[in-house]
Amino acid sequence: MKRYAGLLEYDGTDFAGWAAQPELRTVEGVLTEALETILRQPIKLSVAGRTDAGVHASGQVISFSAETDLRPAIISYKTTAVLPKDVALRRCVAANGDFDARRDAKSRTYEYRLVNDETRSPLERHRAAYTPKRLDLDLLRRAGQLVEGTHDFTAFTPTKGYHVRFERVVTHSRWTRRGDLLTYRISADSFLYGMVRALVGTMLEVASGKRDLTELGRLLSDGERSEAGPAVPSHGLTLVGVGYDHPDLWRGER
Repeated sequence: MKRYAGLLEYDGTDFAGWAAQPELRTVEGVLTEALETILRQPIKLSVAGRTDAGVHASGQVISFSAETDLRPAIISYKTTAVLPKDVALRRCVAANGDFDARRDAKSRTYEYRLVNDETRSPLERHRAAYTPKRLDLDLLRRAGQLVEGTHDFTAFTPTKGYHVRFERVVTHSRWTRRGDLLTYRISADSFLYGMVRALVGTMLEVASGKRDLTELGRLLSDGERSEAGPAVPSHGLTLVGVGYDHPDLWRGER
């Protein structure tokens, strides 16, 4: 059996998340079906980030094993040809025999996009959330910087989740603005369920004057989910990259 790594891109609007679920349209479900059609054998996927319903990806990474004579580039081409229009296997390369997309990932990076203007943008309706509220960009940036470091993110994930460890290491957390579009970019070793959306919702409350930076700092060390802000809509969130110890991963045999 040969091992492969794949770079996946999808619009999450019409998907019920990554994980295969009976009678629901999921990214894992349609991708597995497409790969099995092309490779004519059962395929078991490993994925770097299990994105939620409505969340997009431009840099999702998968791994799988298969017995085939097809070149990796042909696998990605043929698989994408039978996939629905809202998902594509952009790259496929030969990987080390023990490579696992999830286990070997050292970091994940997400972006959250938000149109901040009096009038909504129809062109951004599937890729960015919208708020007409007046926001203090300086406070928003300071809130983002406060998130960097090692923190307990219990306050930013549902109370009845499946996690047993709530500490995460955030290496990058910054807001930028271009015209009416605000973009939040965050990188961490891994993420809790709903963590980014809850963080964004809480930081927006800081930027709108509903809570101060001191309170955000406290929530990052000792807080409950009920004390933090509401989760923002999922369609503004995109998984944009996954980091590995192999920087030349996509330079392998294609």
